[in-house]
Amino acid sequence: MKLPLILPGVVSLALCAGAGWYIINQMFDAPGASTAAAQSAPPSAVQTVNGETVVVLSADAQSASHIEVAPLAAVTSQSRISADATVIDLQPLFDLRNRFATARADVDTFAAQAASSRMQYASSRTLFADDRNISQKSLLAAQSTMQGDEAKLQSARVTLAGLDGTMRQQFGDALANAAAAPVSKLFQRLQSGQSIVLRVTLPSGFAATPPVQIAVDTPGGRTLPAQRLSASPLADPAVQGTPWLYVADAPLPANLRTSARVPTSSEALSGLLIPEHAVVWYGGQTWAYVRTAPGHFTRRYVPAGNEGEHGFVVTSGFNAGDDIVTQGAQLLLSEELKPQGIATACKDPPECDD
Repeated sequence: MKLPLILPGVVSLALCAGAGWYIINQMFDAPGASTAAAQSAPPSAVQTVNGETVVVLSADAQSASHIEVAPLAAVTSQSRISADATVIDLQPLFDLRNRFATARADVDTFAAQAASSRMQYASSRTLFADDRNISQKSLLAAQSTMQGDEAKLQSARVTLAGLDGTMRQQFGDALANAAAAPVSKLFQRLQSGQSIVLRVTLPSGFAATPPVQIAVDTPGGRTLPAQRLSASPLADPAVQGTPWLYVADAPLPANLRTSARVPTSSEALSGLLIPEHAVVWYGGQTWAYVRTAPGHFTRRYVPAGNEGEHGFVVTSGFNAGDDIVTQGAQLLLSEELKPQGIATACKDPPECDD
C-alpha cells in the first residue's frame, strides 16, 4: 500500500536533480559561449586612421578580389581643357566650289570676249574717224557689242565674288582659299575623305589665338592630332563659346559629336600619371585608391581637368612611388560604402534563395 505513494516522490526528486544539473551546466558554459561568439565575430573591414577612411583586406581577400597595385611615376605634360567638337558636313562646300569653278570659267570667257569687243570698237572708231571709212551704224554696233560683253563680264565677276563670300561666311577663310585655289592639297584630301574638318567650341574668355594643334577623341577610344585652320564664322547653337575650325586626317562621319583636348599653355607641367582604369567615380567626382600599408587602402580625390591620353595627371594629393590600385578599385569602393555592423551571412541557407 506504501509503494504507490513512494513512486511519485522518486519521480519528483529525479526531475529536480535533472533541472539542477542543467542550470549548473548553463552557468559554467555561458562564459565560454560568449567568448566563442566574440572570437567568431569578424573585425570591421573599414577603419579610420589619421582622419582617413581605410579599407582593410586580408591577403586572401585581396587575392580573391584580384587587387593589383602599381607605383605612380612622374610624367611631363601640358595643362589642357576639354572642348566640344563636331565633324562638319563638307558637301555644301563641295557644291559651292563647283559653282565657283563654273563662275570663274564664265569670268574668263567674258573677259576674253570683252577684250576682243574693245579692240573691235577701237578699230571701228579709228576707221570712222579716218574720213568715215566705216559707217556710223557699224561703229554703233561695235560699241553696243563691247558694252554688252563688259556687262556680262561684270555680272560674272559679281557672281564669282558672291560665291567666294558665301564660302567664307560658312566655312572660313582657310577653307575658302583652298576651294578657290586651282590646285589645293588640303581640298584634295577633303574631297577624297582622307581628312575631316571639325568645329571646336572653346570656352568664352579663352586665349585670343587657340593652339595650333589639339587632340581629338575618336569613337574607338583613340586620340588623333588636329591642326588649326581658321576661326569658324558659324557657331554651334547647342554650345556656348568661341568656335574654331580644325582639320584632322581621319575618316570620321559628318555631324559626329566628340570632344577635343586643348592645351591651355605651351609650358610643360610635371606631375604624376594615374592610369585611367585606376580611377573610380563617386559623388560626381573622380577618385583613386592608394595602398598605405599592407592590406590597407585609402581613397583619395583625383582632380579632373588634366586628362591625358592614358589617364589623369595630378600635382597634389599623391606622391611618386605611391602604390596605386590599378585593378579592383571598384570592389574597394563597394567595400568602403557597405554598411558596417550588419551581418551579411545567411543563417538559414534556404532563406538565401529569396
